[in-house]
This record gives sequence, C-alpha cells and structure tokens, in this order.
Amino acid sequence: MKHFILFLLYTWTCSVFSLLLLGWNYFMCADEDCTFNGVLTQLVRAVTVLSIGALLFTSSMIMNVTFGLMTGIGTIDRLKKKANNSIAEATEDAIPLKDVFGIGAYWTWIFPIDPLFDDYDRVVGFSTPQRLLREEMRDGSPSGMSKDMLSI
Repeated sequence: MKHFILFLLYTWTCSVFSLLLLGWNYFMCADEDCTFNGVLTQLVRAVTVLSIGALLFTSSMIMNVTFGLMTGIGTIDRLKKKANNSIAEATEDAIPLKDVFGIGAYWTWIFPIDPLFDDYDRVVGFSTPQRLLREEMRDGSPSGMSKDMLSI
C-alpha cells in the first residue's frame, strides 16, 4: 500500500510541477527569445493536456485511497456495500498509518523503501514459508525440516 500511495504522490507532484513549468514558460514569456514555434506550441499543448489528465486522475485516486485508510474499507468492499445498501452498517476501523508506512522514522515515509512492521503477519495477513524458515533459523528453534526444504 505504501508504494502505491507514494506512486500516486510522486505522479501528482510531477503533474503539478510540469503544469507550473509549462504555464510559467508559456504564459509569462515576454521575450522574443522565448517565442514558441508551431511544433513547440503543439507539444506544449499536448503535454499540458496529459499533465491535467494525470493530475485529475491521481487526485481522485489519492482521495479514494485516503477515504479507504480513514474508513478501513477497500474500494471493492465499498462498492459491494454500496450495491447492497449496507455501507451505513460498516464496522471497520481506520487503518493506522504505521500499518501502511511502518514503524520507521517519519522522514523515511517519503522514500520508496519497504516498511518495517511490529507484527508483519498481522499487518500483511499472511507469512511466506521462506520467511518462517528464516526466522526459525535465526532464532535457533528446532524446525524438523531437512536442509533440502531450507533451500527453497
């Protein structure tokens, strides 16, 4: 979830930056040196349309993800409850930000690194056999598994 949120925020930021940059150069250009020729004008218009589209789409997706975090209801579950007229009966809790961004320092939230969790199995909802084996080997717990099974 963290990586998806960061993708949306990065895309939104790039869209805003490109619109500001294009707008500044296109509308605030008073020199004769910065006049746009026919091809460049068409390119600026195309990039502006793409930037506006990306900005609108990512804005709506950010609002959707924020709503999901605040209510604890995913998009598919929300649509199902809306179709069944049972959205008012929702009992889900908000998702804590530490379950999305991890227990690391706040300044690490903006970087695309995997988050660290207090209880990985609770947050993710499952554990892989490879992870369980690594933990057993690290803790020195008897596993009863052969070395062939450990090489998975």
